[in-house]
Amino acid sequence: MRVGILGAGAAACGAAAQLSIMGHDPILWSPSGRSIAALAAGEPLRATGAIETSFHPRIAASAAEAVLGTDAVMLAMPGYAHKLAFDAIAPHLKQGQPVIISSHASFGALYLARLLAARKVSVPIIAWGTTLTTGRKASPTEVAVNSLRSKIDLATVPESASPEALALCTTLFGERFVPREGLLAIALSNLNPQNHLAIALFNLTRMERGETWGQAENVTPAVGRVMEALDAERLAIAEAFGVAVRTIREHYAFSYQLPVASIAEMNAELHGRGKGGFGPTTLESRYVLEDAPYGLLPTVLLGRLVGRPATLHEAGLTLLSSAYGRDFTGENDLLPALGFDAMTREELAARARDGF
Repeated sequence: MRVGILGAGAAACGAAAQLSIMGHDPILWSPSGRSIAALAAGEPLRATGAIETSFHPRIAASAAEAVLGTDAVMLAMPGYAHKLAFDAIAPHLKQGQPVIISSHASFGALYLARLLAARKVSVPIIAWGTTLTTGRKASPTEVAVNSLRSKIDLATVPESASPEALALCTTLFGERFVPREGLLAIALSNLNPQNHLAIALFNLTRMERGETWGQAENVTPAVGRVMEALDAERLAIAEAFGVAVRTIREHYAFSYQLPVASIAEMNAELHGRGKGGFGPTTLESRYVLEDAPYGLLPTVLLGRLVGRPATLHEAGLTLLSSAYGRDFTGENDLLPALGFDAMTREELAARARDGF
């Protein structure tokens, strides 16, 4: 199958590598084109680590080219680029052409559904709770893949498209997908924002000074306790909405093939295996710039909607805004475009089920 991938970072290149291994035809698109210039010039893309391959992906010169003639479209960009990407592809999507969001953030699936409804076009929008791979770009032509996740939650808008979505994702990426009970479950299944909050906040000076530091080895018992307390807030909100989501311990076990223990112990085991990875070396990190406005803020708002305050999430959002000298609550461009503040719990549930 031919798959247009919006993005050229680690998640996009990791997905492209897996598609290539599975016998499919990935096409990469970057809005600026800078990060894929070497690939466009004919150099191969090399994946190392959990995925080992070297191949020549197709390169799209525009969002329209990444969409037209493809069997599916996949968005693998930071949350702050999702609205830009949705606006770019919405005019070109055809009836029934699947769109995968890896990973889903800030109810972007509903924003895309509304854009398409204005054109009287309906497509299965597939929201993943996390990315296919973890890792980072080692160079413009190499992606270092730390792990290939064994379980990925998915849901669709509309919900009736779930069986079709499961079959498609399995064909593209293998048997690793778990259908969840709707978009609200996916919205509360992405653990990156809460985990990155604790990791970034307690290592902020390391990031600011550009130090090289091991991520898993610095999830000490104190940091691990904060991560588990943040997780308890998320689980309470999910319970209030009546949806089942994995715990942080289950997430670590499935993502990294670890025995279940405390989060500090699981990170120590990950570090001991030499797979603990490295933390951000700059304040200009998605751990904050993406996850604060597009991950922490939606959780805070969902907590308010069901009377389960996400106190730690909100405190972390406030502290990061203070440290960066900017208001991260005002940087989310998806929720205002949806009119999220005016939605009732019942309206949100209906939109998450049926779209627009």
